Amino acid sequence: MTTSSVASPGAPARGQGRVRVQKFGTFLSGMVMPNIAIFIAWGIITAFFIPTGWTPVAVLGGSKDGSIVGVVGPILTYLIPLAIAIQGGRMVYDIRGAVVGSIFAMGVILGSDTTMILGAMICGPLGAYIIKQVDRLWDGKIKPGFEMLVNNYAAGILGFGLFLAGFFWLSKLFTGIALALGSAVEFLINHSLLPLASIFIEPAKVFFLNNAINHGVLDQLGAQQVKESGKSILFLLEANPGPGLGILLAFTFFGVGIARSTAPGAIIIQFFGGIHEIYFPYVLQKPVLFLAVILGGGTGVLTNVIFNSGLTAPASPGSILAVLFNTSRDSYVGVILSVVLSAAVTFAVASFFLLASRKRDLANGGGDMTAAFDKMQANKGRDANAATAGLFGNNSPANEEEAEASLGGVGSATTTATKVQNLVFACDAGMGSSAMGASVLRNKIKKAGIEGVTVSNKAIANLSGDEDLIITQEELTDRAKQKNPNAQHVSVGNFMNAPQYDEVVEQLKNQ
Repeated sequence: MTTSSVASPGAPARGQGRVRVQKFGTFLSGMVMPNIAIFIAWGIITAFFIPTGWTPVAVLGGSKDGSIVGVVGPILTYLIPLAIAIQGGRMVYDIRGAVVGSIFAMGVILGSDTTMILGAMICGPLGAYIIKQVDRLWDGKIKPGFEMLVNNYAAGILGFGLFLAGFFWLSKLFTGIALALGSAVEFLINHSLLPLASIFIEPAKVFFLNNAINHGVLDQLGAQQVKESGKSILFLLEANPGPGLGILLAFTFFGVGIARSTAPGAIIIQFFGGIHEIYFPYVLQKPVLFLAVILGGGTGVLTNVIFNSGLTAPASPGSILAVLFNTSRDSYVGVILSVVLSAAVTFAVASFFLLASRKRDLANGGGDMTAAFDKMQANKGRDANAATAGLFGNNSPANEEEAEASLGGVGSATTTATKVQNLVFACDAGMGSSAMGASVLRNKIKKAGIEGVTVSNKAIANLSGDEDLIITQEELTDRAKQKNPNAQHVSVGNFMNAPQYDEVVEQLKNQ
């Protein structure tokens, strides 16, 4: 089941570029996602205890005249940036990297008079990388008994130097960048141009850059707005579940084939579970629907601009429950309307395009979703007969030549005899779609009576190389192959009931 594929000229460069952008975005979100609980706790404190909150308490939320600082500011100024810096350093060079990275970040934090989440996201990993390179200089050259002395003083002296550099120089640079970004956002809000951000955000989400956009960029700007006004519209730019709901409703009523049958179940997972990734394949299989999510997302943003509504903390996952839980006390009307109207606009536009192509989709025997699965399998080089058999039952191509033709001229895949014991479902953050997919597959394996196989979920960045079989969404498979090229890789399009799950179970039975 390990795959190879034949790509057209120029495709590798485009694919590698996409993978690099995704990896960079995943690294940014990887620093923030494990610390989302801190954002949520801070958001609850803000919602209840600031002067305009539900139950103002000066000693916690501060006072209007500034005579009492409270805890809202210090948590945002120190705890959140430091936690992010520590996580970033750990990702680069484990605990040693986390320590040096946090010292570096502390210099930037103390040297600036604004929130330094951006500085922490840079200094944490950078400090870890520098100490990693320094350690390599004398790796294996330290006399026995002096390791602890050399390692501790090397990290301490380097941390001292980085702290000074951060405090006196880099803090000024990052302050300027943060102020520029804040001014740009303020300009867009003041001139009612913020809805235009959906032109970039909605397509980027569908290409699995959602976590990078939300947690890598918007959260830090939104946190600063919360500190100043108690809420932020920026927390809703990406997390609004309305556009995804509109897409899935359109497929529920006007889709055909696999897309229509799976859309109702996907609504529950997307809207209430907050796993937005589940609607991405529906948009990818009919690219004209990008227009629907852009218009729907822009409608939601415009609604929040008009009502001056926002959240007190990031909604993660992007569930309607999380959105309502974090809604500012004066913003419920605007936030609820933004979700409803964005879903309605997306539904209307998507329905128009689905109805326009419905006759053609029915004539094709199931619509573009099945064609998209074909294309997906071809792009990943899966065995043509196995893939089409899993999707269409007895309607698989009659021979290898026909299969190859139906899948765009891609040759058959190679297989491996490696026994599968460690099976991992990997996604961008390792929490949403991968957890759901692992649960579905785990149940299938249990019902089949298969033992000795562990099924877990991870972020792609955390793949260790000891996985035997890795399952990913097709847009993420290239990244997973880079992390572990020796494993078997399976690409899926629909997280809930992908036919590839049954193929995996069958392989496990036969091994």
